Amino acid sequence: MKKLDLGTENIGKLLKAFSIPCIISLVVNALYNIVDQIFIGWGVGYLGNGATNVVFPITVICLAFALMFGDGTSAFLSLKLGEKKKEEAQKGVWSGIFSSVIISILFCAFALLFLPNLLNLFGCTDNLREYALDYGYVIALGIPFMMIGTTFNSIIRADGSPKYAMTSMVVGAILNIILDPIAIFVFDMGVKGAAIATIISQFVTFLINILYIRKFKSIEMNKKTMTFSIENTKKVSLLGISSFITQMSIVVIIAVQNNLLSKYGASSKFGSEIPITVLGIVMKINQILSSIIIGVAAGSQPIVGFNYGARNYDRVKKTLKIVLTLSLFISICAFILFQTIPEKLIGLFGSGDVLYNEFACLTFRIFLMLTIFNGIQISSGIFFQAIGKSGKAALLSLSRQILIFIPAAFILSSLFGVMGVLYAGPVADGLAFLISSSLLFYEVKHLKENKEITINKLEDIKGVQKAGPIITINREYGSGGRYVGNLLAHKLNISLYDKNLIEIVSTESGLSASYIREKEQNKEGNLLSELNRSYFQNLSNDDTIFLAEAKAIKEIAKKGSCVIIGRCADYVLKEEKNVFRIFLYSDSKHKVERSIKYYGLDKKIAKKEIDKINKAREKHYEYYTNRKWKDASNYDLSLNVDILGVEKSAELIEKILKEREM
Repeated sequence: MKKLDLGTENIGKLLKAFSIPCIISLVVNALYNIVDQIFIGWGVGYLGNGATNVVFPITVICLAFALMFGDGTSAFLSLKLGEKKKEEAQKGVWSGIFSSVIISILFCAFALLFLPNLLNLFGCTDNLREYALDYGYVIALGIPFMMIGTTFNSIIRADGSPKYAMTSMVVGAILNIILDPIAIFVFDMGVKGAAIATIISQFVTFLINILYIRKFKSIEMNKKTMTFSIENTKKVSLLGISSFITQMSIVVIIAVQNNLLSKYGASSKFGSEIPITVLGIVMKINQILSSIIIGVAAGSQPIVGFNYGARNYDRVKKTLKIVLTLSLFISICAFILFQTIPEKLIGLFGSGDVLYNEFACLTFRIFLMLTIFNGIQISSGIFFQAIGKSGKAALLSLSRQILIFIPAAFILSSLFGVMGVLYAGPVADGLAFLISSSLLFYEVKHLKENKEITINKLEDIKGVQKAGPIITINREYGSGGRYVGNLLAHKLNISLYDKNLIEIVSTESGLSASYIREKEQNKEGNLLSELNRSYFQNLSNDDTIFLAEAKAIKEIAKKGSCVIIGRCADYVLKEEKNVFRIFLYSDSKHKVERSIKYYGLDKKIAKKEIDKINKAREKHYEYYTNRKWKDASNYDLSLNVDILGVEKSAELIEKILKEREM
């Protein structure tokens, strides 16, 4: 995959390379839960399946933490390897693994102690309770294996071994398929047997992944490198927070719908257990459809992101068109199956009485009535994430399930009883489609092909570099720091690197200079920017820009003395001895005055705009350095420009540098 050129390679070939591994892994993951229900349905009956649906949210909570640590660690590993910081990468990986181990043990103990309370929270009825307790206690014992194995799976992919990670998952899934009928039918162990088969399979996957520790390609994983850091754990967790939120939203949805089905089902001819069982099965079948669409769309993410950043909008549109076409085709096929043969689909999960089959057909035909639109909504969300529109991506990600479905389920169930929960499905799908298609149409309509070709290489930058210190300047917006840097470079007769760095970075990254100017130090650092990252973490364009900047700064430093403004240069060059690190700041009054005078800011909004920009700089710095931006201990000199003014501040720094060299 590393040999594939995102900017020129055939788009079909790129999608095939990136999407197929995603689809296989996601579908295998979806099938893992379905297999249990198929055999339980035939061996125990629909009450057994209803019990697994009540226990399922506990598994999802564990998965949320496992993916947070796994996906977060994989992103941390990829970023640090790109920066050529193997030691930091090793520390981050161990911190992610240890965090998963600790949380898995704690949650295992919590689940064993409070399982009855958890089952009540997720809508368990009296008729389901015995089955749910039998299944749940065994599943709880396997929590550490499931969580640690899942965390390792993400890290292994980031280490460049996606086939190994996929193999461990497939082996576990196949073993589960083999053990389920043996435990349920041969040993007559019922739901407890299905749970035992599941945790044995999880243990095998866990064991295969643990054995990979000695096979790491990019870093050394041994006792000497073993370490744990709270700071690294925090960093890893923030990088994986999107996966956590996505999984926890599923928990909320299941809890809400199970409780509504239990409440209103009890007063209907179907009772509470049939609706809980059937809707759980239908959602898991639909998850296979979603997994395929997510896999296709996630595979397009690096292609769309790169070409959007490079302003190759024709390729962006072409990629989007292919993804939407494929997603629509998959959705149409699923829609036909759901509407024409629902009784055969539910029949895969065992036989039921007349009421059971009746509700199953109603659920497929009503709840999934507008599933044909799911492909557009899912693909649109991933598209907006790929082009850096995190707010829109978050809106689309949350709209269908959280913002629309839950309120609709409450309102419609109060009006139409248990059927109201089913009606909430097409209402959510339809409204989510209208929102996503409107946003997508507007975005694509305003894409314009890039005409900018003004990129220079490092050797083309004019300026004088000679023996002497590298001066890095971090500064608050409005402090006059850029002017101090200009004056200092002029006084010392050395090169200044500020906005001209953008052209170098453009060459290094393949992204357009205008895109870099827009995005380079605008790392949002909030939940919106992280929420919709693909299940398989890739470096974002923000990360690509930072890595290209770091590479350019290191090359510049080799050439000799110069002044570098911002861009975490102090951190990038932290291993270099001949670097003088400066932080320049100013009080609020003077920052506002300078911004109005020199940058033309409106007096009414100047302070708000200054605070916003400085907050963005601070988050960007802390995200990539794991340091505090304003911490004086990071710098050789921290100076309030207001004390001496811009010119005198430059003179003072010049004097300090000369005395330092003496």
